[in-house]
Amino acid sequence: MKAQKPGLHPRNRHHSRYDLDALCATMPLLREFIMTSPAGEPTVNFTDPLAVKALNKALLAHFYGVKEWDIPPGFLCPPVPGRADYIHHLADLLAQNSDGVVPSQASVLDIGTGANCIYPLIGTHEYGWRFTGSEVDNAAFASAQAIINANPGLSRAVRLRRQKDPAAILAGIIHKNEQYDATLCNPPFHDSAQAAQAGSERKRRNLGLDNDATLNFGGQQQELWCEGGEVAFISKMIDESKQFARQVLWFTSLVSRGDNLPPLYRALTQAGAVNVVKKEMAQGQKQSRFIAWTFQDEAQRKRWAQTRFKVQAQQAAAAR
Repeated sequence: MKAQKPGLHPRNRHHSRYDLDALCATMPLLREFIMTSPAGEPTVNFTDPLAVKALNKALLAHFYGVKEWDIPPGFLCPPVPGRADYIHHLADLLAQNSDGVVPSQASVLDIGTGANCIYPLIGTHEYGWRFTGSEVDNAAFASAQAIINANPGLSRAVRLRRQKDPAAILAGIIHKNEQYDATLCNPPFHDSAQAAQAGSERKRRNLGLDNDATLNFGGQQQELWCEGGEVAFISKMIDESKQFARQVLWFTSLVSRGDNLPPLYRALTQAGAVNVVKKEMAQGQKQSRFIAWTFQDEAQRKRWAQTRFKVQAQQAAAAR
């Protein structure tokens, strides 16, 4: 099959063009949204939010065993290949201190898991990781919990925690004596409702839609913007992360724009991060990245991997 998405991680399942026949066999609902492209090939109408949601349902069922998945109208409908890439690159980061072996029992905190619960769905299937998902929005929390409840086995691997303080990110979520091997986060990237609206209008124009059309990917306020944008959000997370320096091995977050990196690097230096890593990702023409930071030196990270991952493997074996 011809590669459609160059730049994806080698373990990403989505390098090839979508096999629409196979996806429709898994999720017959998708067949309603298949159309013929100008080149005469079958495709999905990516300007239709219901079509994009049906494609996501099919991808999650076909590749990740998620038989029941839905999100309320207006919530973010994530691009599955790109979200999978973050998971796979995070796996490589965790493997660095574990003789190149990806830990099969890692414990990961998903900050702002959203109505779609996408990272836990991919991470539990691909690596057997356990997830805690934080969420501040009641409707998003209820949607993510409904997905977990509807898919057998997920409730043993994924738990949700409500963030009761909208101004906090890690505080109130990471409990005393808990440890996480990593955090991940897809932060709100706009700095105001107006900027989010302008971004939406640009996407509409790129898709050839008028401004009254519904955006295919959706997104609620807390998903798309916050005061100060992603620099303010991630800087707040960096500041809070100091409190949990011995409870979390790697803190990570997506950064949507490369020119946002310098102020974040300055914040990390000020916070006393011992090691900072940038992972570049690409999906065709779209470039993205995440940054990772830790307050533990190499010897401490190696000890963490030797004790945590070994104990986790023993616990998993005993559970079987």
